Amino acid sequence: MKRPLVPIALAYAGGVLAARACPVELPLWWLITAGALIASLALARASWRARLLWPLLVAAGCANLTSRTAILSRHDLRAAAGSAAELVALRGSLAETPKHRVFIQHEEEAVRTHAVIEVTELRRDGAWLPATGRVAVTTPGAMDGAFFGGRGVEAFGVLHRPKAAAAQGLFDYREHLRWLGIHFQLDTKGTNDWRLAPAAAAPAPPMTDRFFNWAQRTLARGLAAEDESLRLLWAMTLGWKTALTDEVSEPFMRSGTMHIFAISGLHIALIAGILVALLRVAQVPRAWCGLVVVPLIWFYTGATGWQASAIRSTIMMTVIIAGWSLRRPGDLLNSLAAAGVIILVWQPEQLFQASFQLSFFVVLSIALLVPPFEERSWKWLKHDPMLPDELRPRWRRMLDRPLHWLASSIATSLAAWLGSLPLTAYYFHLFTPGSLVANVLVVPLSALALMANLGALVCGGWLPWLTELFNHSAWLWMSLMVRVSEWTATLPGAWTYTRPPTAFEFIAFYALVMLTVSGWLFAPGRRRRVAVAVALLVVCWGAGLLRERATAKITVLAGANAIFADAPGSADDLLVDTGAEGAANFIVKPFLRGQGANRVTTLALTHGDLRNVGGFTNIAAVFQPVGVVTSGVRFRSPAYRGIAASLESSPGRWRQVKRGDTVSGWTVLHPEGTERFTQGDDSALVLRGEFHGTRVLLLSDLGKPGQLALLDSGQDLRAAIVVAGMPTQGEPLAVALLDAVKPRAIVLQDSEYPAQRRAPKQLRDRLASDGVPLFIATADGTTVIEVKPGGVTVRAPGRPAVNW
Repeated sequence: MKRPLVPIALAYAGGVLAARACPVELPLWWLITAGALIASLALARASWRARLLWPLLVAAGCANLTSRTAILSRHDLRAAAGSAAELVALRGSLAETPKHRVFIQHEEEAVRTHAVIEVTELRRDGAWLPATGRVAVTTPGAMDGAFFGGRGVEAFGVLHRPKAAAAQGLFDYREHLRWLGIHFQLDTKGTNDWRLAPAAAAPAPPMTDRFFNWAQRTLARGLAAEDESLRLLWAMTLGWKTALTDEVSEPFMRSGTMHIFAISGLHIALIAGILVALLRVAQVPRAWCGLVVVPLIWFYTGATGWQASAIRSTIMMTVIIAGWSLRRPGDLLNSLAAAGVIILVWQPEQLFQASFQLSFFVVLSIALLVPPFEERSWKWLKHDPMLPDELRPRWRRMLDRPLHWLASSIATSLAAWLGSLPLTAYYFHLFTPGSLVANVLVVPLSALALMANLGALVCGGWLPWLTELFNHSAWLWMSLMVRVSEWTATLPGAWTYTRPPTAFEFIAFYALVMLTVSGWLFAPGRRRRVAVAVALLVVCWGAGLLRERATAKITVLAGANAIFADAPGSADDLLVDTGAEGAANFIVKPFLRGQGANRVTTLALTHGDLRNVGGFTNIAAVFQPVGVVTSGVRFRSPAYRGIAASLESSPGRWRQVKRGDTVSGWTVLHPEGTERFTQGDDSALVLRGEFHGTRVLLLSDLGKPGQLALLDSGQDLRAAIVVAGMPTQGEPLAVALLDAVKPRAIVLQDSEYPAQRRAPKQLRDRLASDGVPLFIATADGTTVIEVKPGGVTVRAPGRPAVNW
């Protein structure tokens, strides 16, 4: 069989997927028994072995994942700790050296430390209890060098389950940690909540830390200052993620070149290629080359911290080098399958990690697409074979090699881009056609920078002048990489944010690409059938798109006082408030990008509360709203006054509205314009929208005096769904207002902090007393209201959906 490992890898991966997809966790002993039974039948009946291999592989994959995710001990933290947050102390050892993350807070750099503890004991109510599991720990500030991987520690803080995604399209931290084997998070107040465990003698830092510190000093040797280019060189060569802040990463993300900062196949292949070339020049036999190169690339993987991407790439390169050393025919697809089986046997959870999926789909695309792409390009570059080279112009002969290199680079870049396109849209909400240009330029520059850094590490202190020369060379290449990435990101149409693709779009895209490139679609005998099938696919996709565009979708964001109303069609989208500065940066901005919003049509600011409008500057800078709507009321809030002053410089996009006006299809019900209230909440904008005959009422943080004024206005306030926030004083949704609205569903947008903004129990009981479904942000999460021509759905992660 050609490529025998491909079906084996697919069957084993299918078992891993089946274990995850199963709605009920199967007992591990069932799976082991089933596998043993299949193996026994295969041993007993030789004629059945070929057929029984496939269910055996599926059972093995299913059992492997189940054994990694099931609770096998009563001391497992998932059994020992409850689901509610609690104040505890943990004792254990650091799984790895804590890592620092730099971010911008209130226009200043702040540092946060992330660590993982292998827990052995849990202190609750003053008693230490045995416990097992891994816990992610977040600490404000930077921890000192005494804390490193393997060191025994104690940490004190709030233990809780990691937070799920605040809204659809946002990063799901709980799911991310789950596939790393981490099910709990500990929040500490600062570095004082940490303590080193007593030891007979001070342990030495691990080899990886010592190598890293030495390598950082070596790569900085001779350079004038620790600037951005040097920090990015540390990130690319050593896997130092602290340098990759959001601001630094953005141009690389938009140009599709962020992958160069992961210790991945590019790094490992380059190092292996350099080593093999040097050994072959020295006339070292193939077998000895493999024996030398494989340990060296594994040393590099360990020295850079055993990163998952590096381990995957090193396994892949080990398989390739082993086959080459043994003079086996090279087959990238078969080698990829072999590496996949090894990785999934070692750690099946990696199948559900974004980095694993991206790396394997990119390599798979390169293996399948580059040969036909190169064949087509070489046909274009091919010269007349009957014409001797001596008769061809010299300049044409000189261009042969560069043109072939350029064609191969473009083919590889195109194949990698096609392979990663749906996954990039799904995980990062980006569509980056500019990466086709950027990678052709940046990848060779990154290879030069990496070669220079490797030269500096080899020379070290032995040849300091040569080390400094290598460092200056690497700095130059990295500076050029930064400039190229920034330039590419500014090209028209180089990138855009997009919504994540559906499962149908995933399958259809990859199937069409593979079948088109293979030529299967254009075979003479099946062209008509293929044309009909493609037409049906387009019709199905278009029908789904039309249904989606006919739906009004109102998202009430939990954790941010903001609402996004996506009206039917492509116009009249409305963002109501921005939330506070932190919520705007970490919830509202990524949510809008996840919806494919590159610009906001209309931004409405309901009132001057900092928790509602504090993020205006950031949101306006990123999404550049076409129009900004406020009421005519002058609020005392300094933040609101600053916003009003900035809007006065662009009066063409600022609109002040009052009762009876319309905003992107929504009717303004309050304030009237002449009313004056002592509390700013009572002057908040109240909006009512109607979609397919269903009314939605947005009350913002309207207090009791404002509610009375709204009732006295004599307007028809009936609405199927009402959304209300928590006013500073009093309660939302007074009894009289509820009687006037007569809602079929209530959404309460409360907040965890401050405490007075959290819905109290008596308010919840009152609102739910009439049997109207109640959705509460702090309890149920982000609420999504979908109004379709045929019905309405209100759903949130924390409770069953409501339909009518």
